[in-house]
Amino acid sequence: MVFRFVHTADIHLDSPLRSLALRNPDLAELVGDASRQAFVSTVDLCLAEHVDALVIAGDLYDGDQTSMKTARFLGSQMARLHQAGISVFKVRGNHDALSRISKQLVFPDTVTIFVGRAQSVLQTAGGLDVVFHGLSFANPKAPESLLPKYPAGREGATNIGIMHTSLAGSPGHDVYAPCSVADLHGHGFDYWALGHIHARSVHAGSSTVVMPGTPQGRDINEAGEKSVTLVTIRDDRSVEIEERLTSVAQFERLSVDLAGTAEWSEVVSRVRSALEEKRGAVRSRYAVVRLGLTGATPLSWSLIRDSDLLLAEAEQAAEQVGDTWVEKLELDIALPPTETAVDAADPIVELAASMRADASSEAFRAEARAFIQKMVADLPADGRDFAGKDEVGLEGFLDRVLASGTDLVTARLRAGGST
Repeated sequence: MVFRFVHTADIHLDSPLRSLALRNPDLAELVGDASRQAFVSTVDLCLAEHVDALVIAGDLYDGDQTSMKTARFLGSQMARLHQAGISVFKVRGNHDALSRISKQLVFPDTVTIFVGRAQSVLQTAGGLDVVFHGLSFANPKAPESLLPKYPAGREGATNIGIMHTSLAGSPGHDVYAPCSVADLHGHGFDYWALGHIHARSVHAGSSTVVMPGTPQGRDINEAGEKSVTLVTIRDDRSVEIEERLTSVAQFERLSVDLAGTAEWSEVVSRVRSALEEKRGAVRSRYAVVRLGLTGATPLSWSLIRDSDLLLAEAEQAAEQVGDTWVEKLELDIALPPTETAVDAADPIVELAASMRADASSEAFRAEARAFIQKMVADLPADGRDFAGKDEVGLEGFLDRVLASGTDLVTARLRAGGST
């Protein structure tokens, strides 16, 4: 006999996607609903595999969530699990602590939410005794390790620890209940069900430590397949894990080399072929692609000038491929070296060189930096990261803006100044 459960975390139901909404409302609607659909897929997996429990290791919600549509949706999914006799064990994450509806919802008695001091819940199924240990706070900040607050494992049972933690730290994630993997291995539990970091990781050792990652990426920084973990505990208390796909919309970066292209139709053909190949490699229902065009081509000036038309061509190609979207177009293209040499005396090329020199001066950068910082300060807190999260990120953003601005002005002048 065996005991089985699904482990997930960081669902962030109905997470807002303002950047997509500004440009493409249809794509924003697709991705905005994807977190719900990924959770439905998770519940479907629980039912199809006839598991004994679902473990949610924090951040089921996304901050100060007030929508009762979210509440009704969540209630319906919990009811499906309850009717199938599947228990739910959940700890709060830092985003859950900010959610209003997390304090208002009433769940079936098959749902256990660990709050306050550490709790331990025994569940017996398949002839096995499994104890779930959990702890979470109503406060969104936990600067110290929670591990000392967890009890020792129960003798003769399989012990599962559920914790929302940043471990030793990860870029893009706040520090929350930090601890080391070595300390988790040394605590004596058989399995640690973690949450908080959105990238999947598995740490084998004296216990099985799993960070499942988010079941649905929210932007290009969470690219690739997203999944949950199906866990099987056997009679001898050995633990087996399987990664199961849940992402509905899969973000992917796609680079297309335009070297050698001399006609617009060649560019579109290469883009379409690359999109078809990427679509074939993506297992999720939808592919959401950030398209990057690189290489040396005599078309570089016109492609930069008419990037809006190029984007429209790429979007049409993606629509023809099917279930594919182009989220953004990025250009890193230039004239072939031979043409650059021939054009060295061209006044537009000379102007471009002059603009680059001016843009690289500290006085110009300081003025541009101050402008960006003022613009960022005027935005809502959750919209300020576009220019970088620290000084290094800001300088990188400044480099890109100044370079692309010079290229765009030059391209329009070179192609006749039309818009």
